[in-house]
Amino acid sequence: MRSRTASPSTALPAARRLAAALVAACALLAACSDDSSTAAVTTAAGASTTTAKPAPTTTRPATTTTKPSTTTSTSSTIAASTTTAALPVPQPPPEPRAAEPHNELGTIEIPALDVVRPLLEGVTLTTLDKGPGHWPGTAMPGHVGNVVIGGHRTSKDRPFRYVDQLVAGDEVIFTTAEGRFVYKVTSVEIVTPDAIWVIDQTPAYTATLFACHPVGSTKERIIVHLALVA
Repeated sequence: MRSRTASPSTALPAARRLAAALVAACALLAACSDDSSTAAVTTAAGASTTTAKPAPTTTRPATTTTKPSTTTSTSSTIAASTTTAALPVPQPPPEPRAAEPHNELGTIEIPALDVVRPLLEGVTLTTLDKGPGHWPGTAMPGHVGNVVIGGHRTSKDRPFRYVDQLVAGDEVIFTTAEGRFVYKVTSVEIVTPDAIWVIDQTPAYTATLFACHPVGSTKERIIVHLALVA
């Protein structure tokens, strides 16, 4: 397996707001071993002040130019707002042993590792002890955003035991009531336990698997990045 060292965090504002919950996150993810004006308009139109006659003619194109400019600005603002509003909002890291209802979302398959397991909702130990869990509030499989999934490597049935062997191009398949969604590995990296930025959401169709690293230790975390196959 080829891994690369963690790059400095480029956490989004949403991740900063979760900083207060990092202690709980570390404890959770560590459990694997047992997560201007008229003048401006005139300038833009290239108006000349040498004669008085062209003034009326110059004013008309200036007005025409201003209209599409305003419309474009408004459209861009709406598009940006729509994209931002559409992104999922991850829930803060839960208490490690908080009770969660047993809620199966579907299945997760990792063909290269012969893994087929139920995909559960939640990432507390109560849930992860039963199988891979989906971080509440992150994207759902097949949807825009980052689908974040946690799992054990050395305890219970250790579904993520060999995720360090995954390489670019390997598939991770999610099947839910909405359909079957194939993601492919794009990279694998090792990060520190407080790297909560791994749950950040972006306007792309991606997924992230996380688990403790190395096997039998909680010193670091292994992160597998994936992208939805078109």
